[in-house]
Amino acid sequence: MRRWLKVLREAADKTQEQVADEAGISRSYYTNIEAGIKTPAVTAAKSIAKSLNFPWENFFKEECSFKEHSDKEVG
Repeated sequence: MRRWLKVLREAADKTQEQVADEAGISRSYYTNIEAGIKTPAVTAAKSIAKSLNFPWENFFKEECSFKEHSDKEVG
């Protein structure tokens, strides 16, 4: 889970739906990003970061999500 993303969203007093709408992505895609299931494309990362006012590069400072890491080990 990207706890930091959830904390930023809640501090901005926004719902997942609001952030997704502002970023121009689906709510389900945003939910998967926040949950750490998906890593956003650069364009989505920039849009989410703009909506929540943080550096978009933050998405790529951490290792891939647990699910992505597990998939790499299996595949």
